[in-house]
Amino acid sequence: MSPLRIVYLLLTHLVAPFVIAIEGWRELRDSSQRGRLKQRLGFIEPQSTPGCLWIHAVSVGEVQVAAALVRELKASEPGLEIVLTTVTATGAARARAIFGSDVRHCYLPYDLPGAVGRFLDRIRPRAVIVLETEIWPTLYRAISRRGIPLVIASARISDRSVSRYRRMASLVRETLAGDVTIGAQSAADAARFVAVGAPPDRVRVTGNVKFDLEIPESVVTAGRELRDRCATGRPVWIAGSTHEGEEAAALAAHARVRARHPSALLVLVPRHPQRFDAVRRLLDGERRSYAQRSAGVLPAQGDEVFLVDTIGELQMFYAASDAAFVGGSLVPVGGHSLLEPAVLGLPVISGPWTQNAPEVAELLSRAGALTTVRNHDELARRVVECLDDPARARADGDKGRRAVAASRGAVHRVVETALPLLRASRSGRAPATAALPESSGRR
Repeated sequence: MSPLRIVYLLLTHLVAPFVIAIEGWRELRDSSQRGRLKQRLGFIEPQSTPGCLWIHAVSVGEVQVAAALVRELKASEPGLEIVLTTVTATGAARARAIFGSDVRHCYLPYDLPGAVGRFLDRIRPRAVIVLETEIWPTLYRAISRRGIPLVIASARISDRSVSRYRRMASLVRETLAGDVTIGAQSAADAARFVAVGAPPDRVRVTGNVKFDLEIPESVVTAGRELRDRCATGRPVWIAGSTHEGEEAAALAAHARVRARHPSALLVLVPRHPQRFDAVRRLLDGERRSYAQRSAGVLPAQGDEVFLVDTIGELQMFYAASDAAFVGGSLVPVGGHSLLEPAVLGLPVISGPWTQNAPEVAELLSRAGALTTVRNHDELARRVVECLDDPARARADGDKGRRAVAASRGAVHRVVETALPLLRASRSGRAPATAALPESSGRR
């Protein structure tokens, strides 16, 4: 055991009581979080039979992509049992909405030996796929010691993170020393993984699985029908996945939009359920006329805002809109999924903070489908442009849809990687190093 691993274990045990206390407090305050702490400590119901595939998807964006991955895996392996884990409650809610009872959902255990051991004893997977770059030293060590193959799909390391990982090179090497295959998003990411200690023969370029996002036609139809019921003839724009400060910016922008388009409707979708009450107070304080989704009431002609204070419906409301601002980007959060409105062919607007998915922002910017704004004035200006010239806005949105379509294929490459590992594990053979197909170089 390396000295850095010893330090890591000491730190995680020191921090754990505080994290557990915070989690327990959240459960007491929010009934939707009940049972989460127990699962994060590894206390879950055992799988009825061993040999499932475990997929980890951190939050909503990864869960969306997991749908395409699950569909292709089940088509190739009928009867395959899948367990999906998330970290966030919003990710859990989205998983339940997409998969229902077809895929079992649990929360990811804390990276503590006891929690990890209990979790693995209960689900007994024969292979693991982790979406995006989630590196948990204790968990990966436990997976390796049980001889379970692990694929890190759509993995990336930023230039800024390389120096930090290099300072922990011995811990990174030890963590990735087992039967771990890394499917990097790009050639640059692959080189960075090798530079920080990943075995070169286990690192390949498979692309970004998020580009394989698909939105069901039923969701698109529901969005269009909703618009026909409540906003016929009205311009509609949406501010999705907003954080504190962004709702006020969207409302300020909307006042300017309505000066130009008096019947315009803003669909306002806060990111986190615990902020719904605060956003209602903001709307009341500004004396805005609005309808609440949770009340089951559609906006009347005089309502200027439709507050979506429910979860799991964002895609439907994107489908009902003419232009989309994606939140978490006017404040230093890092931005949320730009792909959902892009796949639907909407002109996309973002703030400057897009570090959570810089390659997506770059792709859409190059295609001419993304406009970056820095404040509510610039946001209002861009929304007005879209509403003034709907044909031009649709053309901009179509550029994004085509750019995303040209970048698909990573999910198929991940499936081609995982299937030999699954089948070798099922047959009891020692799985060979996965032969990942190289991507075409598109990002």
